[in-house]
Order: sequence, then C-alpha cells, then structure tokens
Amino acid sequence: MRETNFLIENNARHLWHPMAHPAEMQATPPRIINAGEGVEIVDIHGKKVLDAVGGLWNVNLGYSCEPVKEAIRRQLDELPYYSTFRGTTNSPLIELSYELAEWFREDGLTRSFFTSGGSDSVETCLRLARQYHKLNGQPERTKFVALKKGYHGTHFGGASVNGNANFRRNYEPLLPGVYHLPAPYTYRNPFDTTDGAVIAKAIARLFEDEIAFQGADTIAALIMEPVLGAGGVIVPHEIFMPLMREICDRHGILLIADEVITAFGRTGAWTGSRLFGVKPDFMSTAKAITNGYYPFGAVMISDKVAEAFESNKTAAGSIGHGYTYSGHPVGAAAALATLKETRKHNVAANAKARGDELIAGLEALKARHELIGDVRGKGLMCAIELVSDREKKAGAAKDVVQKVQDVTYDAGVMVRTSGANVILSPPLIVTAGDVARILTALDAGLTAARG
Repeated sequence: MRETNFLIENNARHLWHPMAHPAEMQATPPRIINAGEGVEIVDIHGKKVLDAVGGLWNVNLGYSCEPVKEAIRRQLDELPYYSTFRGTTNSPLIELSYELAEWFREDGLTRSFFTSGGSDSVETCLRLARQYHKLNGQPERTKFVALKKGYHGTHFGGASVNGNANFRRNYEPLLPGVYHLPAPYTYRNPFDTTDGAVIAKAIARLFEDEIAFQGADTIAALIMEPVLGAGGVIVPHEIFMPLMREICDRHGILLIADEVITAFGRTGAWTGSRLFGVKPDFMSTAKAITNGYYPFGAVMISDKVAEAFESNKTAAGSIGHGYTYSGHPVGAAAALATLKETRKHNVAANAKARGDELIAGLEALKARHELIGDVRGKGLMCAIELVSDREKKAGAAKDVVQKVQDVTYDAGVMVRTSGANVILSPPLIVTAGDVARILTALDAGLTAARG
C-alpha cells in the first residue's frame, strides 16, 4: 500500500464513485476507510468511529467475524474459482443450496439461483417471472408493478421498477410496461392521513384499479420491499403486505419480495416477508448473506415456480440467464460460515431488542430537536427525516443534513444520509452501549446543525 499522502492526494482523482457526482467528489473527497474491528471502522487519519451504517446494510456480524474470514481463506486455497454454468458445480455451493432451502423453508422458498449481488438478484427475479408465465401459456404477462420510493438496484430492469427519480431520470427511457403505486408512507402520502391501515387499503384499491385497467393477464409480478430501505426506511402497516399478496393470488400475479436488505434478521425477524406472515414467489437476497465480506447473492424460489420449470420438458424451461460469478465457491463458503454465525448469535432477536431501544432514543431526540420531523424504523433499520419547518414538513437544506452527518462523525459515529433522511443500519451485534453512543453522537450533530 502506498503512503498516506499519496492516497489523500489521489482520492477521487482517477475513479468515479457510485451514487455520487464526480465533480463533487473531486471538490470534497470522500472519507478514506482503512480498517474495521468489531462494530467500528478506522479512517486514514486513525480516527475510530462506530459504523451505524453497517457497511451498506450488510455487515450484520461486524468486521471481526473470524469464522467467515477463515472460510474465505480456506476456500481460496482449495478452489478459488470455477464456473457453475451447465455441466459443472462446486461442493460448497451444493451445501449452501441445501442450507438456504432449510433457512427459507418457512417462507415457502426451497430453490436457489446464485448471483453476484443485489442488483443481479432483482434482475434474475424479473426475468424468471416473465419466463414462468411463458411456461404457463401466458406470454402476455410481461408488465411489472412496483412502489414509489422502492429501491431495486441499478440494472436496467431494477432501475425501471425503482420508485425514486434519482435512479431513473438520467437513464430514461427505461423498461416499458412498469407501473408504480404510492408508497405506504405515513409521513408523506397523497391520501391526507397518517393512519397506516387506511393508507394500506387505499394502495390496495389503487392496485386493483391498475390491474383492471392494464388487464391481469398482462401483469407478470408485483415487486416490493417488505420495509422500504433506501427510500427512507418506510415501514408499512402490518396489513399491507398480506393485502398485496392476496390481490396477487386472486389475479395470478407473482409476488417478488426484494429482501436484499431485510433478509437475515435486520427487521427483527429472519425475513421481512416472515415479519408480515407472507410467502412470496421469489425473494431477492444479497448483502448480509456473506456479511459483506464477498460479493454474492441468491434468489430464493417457491415450490410453485420451481414446479413450472422442473416439470417442463422443452427448451422454454431452459434458463438462459446467469453470471460469470454465479455460485462462486469462495462466496458460497463465506455464505455457509455467515449463516452459521448468524444463527449462532441469533442476531434477529438482538436487532429487535436494540432496534426498540434505538427508536425510543430517536423519539426522545425528536422531542428535543425541532429539526426532526419524523422517526421511523423496524429492528435495526431506522431513519430520522430532517425538516426546516415541522408544520409544513419542508425538508431540511442539503448543507444542514451534511452538518448533522459531519458533526455526528466527529462525535464518533458514522451515519448515512439520503436526501433529508439520516439512515441508521448498524451491525446486528451492537450492544445497548453502542446504541447509546449512536444517540449521543446524533444529538451532537443535531445540536450543531441547529446553530
């Protein structure tokens, strides 16, 4: 590794960062993170902070999970790579497919298709959903319905079903035949209510209306996050996802649960679908499946969908889709070790307990800081929405949001901002003391931003 001065001088000079303006990164270079231990990260200047971002929603077990690191080392020595395209596979992948079938059996998902990450997993769900209907003699079922504020990665299919203009506008035109419903957002919605059940029923009626307008026989799937993540941690009422599942069933529409964030315990339940008592037809996963230590993802598939493919005897059932790194043996080994550690530490239970503490603390901050307009969350995915005027719900200015983030960092905690939202998604192994640290640092950030 080159010396510190070289790294600082060349920061953002020769690479473009994802989800950032290249000119802005050159003007204000990003923080350089050099190390991680436990739930903390260390920047290039030696400053150690608690990572309340959890990498990017994915380092559930923290940065010192030795069993996962050791599994990666061993697999690199044994078999660092081989293709899983037809005709070859690898041993850790076979074992992982068995373990995932057991892990997701309660969700009704017993087959897996492996990818390189979340965007790949979403793309796979969209493609297989269309193919499923073709196998069932309904080739006109090509359209998708999604939620505004939803986030589904950045491939063209994923960007098309995304419900945030930031990920769409500069890349349009996108995939045709995609339609969006309002988000189940109690703080901001077109229904003039904060009652989550009323909002859920209103969106369900709009879904029914859209189905009637488009024709049920033209719609392949509804894709949704059980709890919307990047869109601002929007937690729907408990009746929402079951309502959408029932409508899908009645009209022969598949339900894709995008659980790239919510699978493996972040909401306080092992999956977001399970949290709401729903069994999806497809589930996209990635992120925490390897604790963020290796790029890897898995699409989980229901028995109903599996039967349509596995009973087909024609070329129509052949999957003409996959990635060079689908089922990578190192990723599979990392995932096996991660699943074992995830279960061993029962991180879902800790996410629920610590999440309750975090939400309570954020509500207390809201009582002290007019800058906070809304607090929301489930488990260890939480957000505060910053406003310049509570009554008008006017979003806080960009420089105010940045001030909160910067001073919180100076106070020892890394948080993530998205628009006017401060998003918290710490590792699922955080303690009550860690939660207190997050709240104390946020208090300092909010106080400084108040001026």
